[in-house]
Amino acid sequence: MKLLNDFRLILLMCLTLGLAPFYPEPHLWGKLKWIAGGAHGMQFMDWFDVVLHGFSWVLLIRLIILKLLPKQNA
Repeated sequence: MKLLNDFRLILLMCLTLGLAPFYPEPHLWGKLKWIAGGAHGMQFMDWFDVVLHGFSWVLLIRLIILKLLPKQNA
């Protein structure tokens, strides 16, 4: 699917949905710190929030890895 390989779109998703809301700190960053601290008190909605905000970053990492790996002719 072309959208999953569109670097500009995925980067835009990371900078908007992936980091929103931005104040007082990016939302995903706060959730990752919470998880690193043991995730005490996290509810289902908090985990869903991590997946929602983190999915665009997973796509970006995937795309970077695909670009760095040499193409194999099959």
